[in-house]
Amino acid sequence: MASSPSHKFGQDLGNLLEDIVLNRILKPRLEAFAGAKHFYLDSQKERPARTGKKVSWNDKYGNKHDLDFVIEVGGSETERGMPVAFIEAAWRRYTKHSKNKAQEIQGAILPIIELHHLAAPFYGAVLAGEFTDNALAQLRNNKFSVLYIPYRQVVDAFAAVGFDIEFDEDTSDKSFAEANVRLASLSDAEKAEIRVFLVDASKNETDKFMTALQATLERFIVQIILVPLFGTEAKCMSVEEALVQLGQLDKTKPNGSLQKIDVIVDYNNGDTIRASFVDEIGAMDFLSKLAG
Repeated sequence: MASSPSHKFGQDLGNLLEDIVLNRILKPRLEAFAGAKHFYLDSQKERPARTGKKVSWNDKYGNKHDLDFVIEVGGSETERGMPVAFIEAAWRRYTKHSKNKAQEIQGAILPIIELHHLAAPFYGAVLAGEFTDNALAQLRNNKFSVLYIPYRQVVDAFAAVGFDIEFDEDTSDKSFAEANVRLASLSDAEKAEIRVFLVDASKNETDKFMTALQATLERFIVQIILVPLFGTEAKCMSVEEALVQLGQLDKTKPNGSLQKIDVIVDYNNGDTIRASFVDEIGAMDFLSKLAG
């Protein structure tokens, strides 16, 4: 079944904005940063290290999610590295859809972050259109860095080339059909003018987003705390028995085998990684990966 003129317009406009925001505004900044720091930037393209063009990563439940950008340490065209940044983008015209989209992004990325928590990766959302303050706050409260281009900036960018895209749910199909024709006939020069307008309008937001990314990926370790735990397990069947065992604990002559090693890594930007390992081999492997 053919889509309505309004649906087609929203979809085509979203595709154009995605190309402008992701590929023309954000991607050059990400490529410059990744190249300077010897990271690998993965985006939607053919890559021998994976199948297809999509940038897909599994979450802790084994579910696969397609993302817009992932930055890897040790990655290359032929080999996947350790992911240290996940970025997803979205366009929404109406605020009534914004909270659902924010929840969708959160539901996709946070379980991936949990799986890769030992890398304490960066995760961000690039949003354009109508998003409520509550939707934006929801993402930021969950530690997302957010690059937001409001709908008004999008409208003004198209107005710069004489194209009025400020439609709503009461706009007629005839108006949307005419807008579809106008959108499809945008010249390369007009698209370039729209791009330049949005680059300028979003510069402060883009700078803040990149600063947050750099703060995460350029952070340095302030201290590492190692807490090896030696002892002998005392399994108790009641609180009373546990209290007796604690009362008999000899702290002057500790003995027993290694139970685990806790590793606490503190960074200069306030990030902390906490990990537990059953032996020194696992702890050494973890620290070696942190060292790069």
